[in-house]
Amino acid sequence: MSRRGLALFVAMCVIWGIPYLLIKVAIRGVGPVDLVFLRVVLGAVLLVPIALTRVEVRPIVRRWRWIVAYTIVEMAIPWVLLSDAELRISSSLSGLLVSTVPLIGVGIGFLTRSGERHGWRRILGLAIGLVGVAVLVGFDVSSSTFEAIAQVLVVAVCYATGPLIITRKLSDLPALGVIAASLLLAAIGYAPAAVVQLPHAWPAGDVVAAVLTLGVVCTALAFLLFFALIAEVGPVRATVITYVNPAVAVTLGVLLLHEPFTGAIAVGFVMILFGSVLAARAAPARVATRV
Repeated sequence: MSRRGLALFVAMCVIWGIPYLLIKVAIRGVGPVDLVFLRVVLGAVLLVPIALTRVEVRPIVRRWRWIVAYTIVEMAIPWVLLSDAELRISSSLSGLLVSTVPLIGVGIGFLTRSGERHGWRRILGLAIGLVGVAVLVGFDVSSSTFEAIAQVLVVAVCYATGPLIITRKLSDLPALGVIAASLLLAAIGYAPAAVVQLPHAWPAGDVVAAVLTLGVVCTALAFLLFFALIAEVGPVRATVITYVNPAVAVTLGVLLLHEPFTGAIAVGFVMILFGSVLAARAAPARVATRV
């Protein structure tokens, strides 16, 4: 890996590891729907003009149905669910639960009979990862947090499904055009609900900073850097950031938000990480998780 590739890799490990912390801070002043709306608006304002100068629009317009499906699965549903869930659970737990995406991707491959070979390593990795999830949540599930945990697991399912739409229906389209169109569609879709819920008073400074960072850095800049990373090191190496992001999320949650770091978190994360690597090591390249 070149120095440029290493710099891009480290940047993406951090940039897509901090949204869990930022969401936790942002929802102190804005609701989940408003947060998603502001984030996609900021991303769209920055990426759509760039896409219009670099990407042919007509092929994207002709595939609008699958663009809408991708937008719903990859942004519209998971981002609002994740924001709502963090009203009740820690950012650390959210990040660790989302790390199950590779496991769910393998599970979807089983269910859809994608034609991939599912050897004993994948089956063992899937089993270890699922046990890790049980360890992670089994010691801290209450009636108030169960719904939030279920929401984050739905987020993980969405993140595992989105790349399938890209691979099977949109792979011949430029990624920048697809992402820019998705952000624009999400902004339009959330606008009616978000406008009536926007806070009447200006939020605190840390909330404003968190929202701006989510939209500008973790969305617009992140996608541009991720495309550059793929071009530099290839799609397979680029997806390794998926395994590092949760560790960043836990570290930031513990250090900055003083969230607890329990034995269950440590054991569960190691099992999920090991199971994911074992289950997905022979899988085709997937799009890294976006939060």
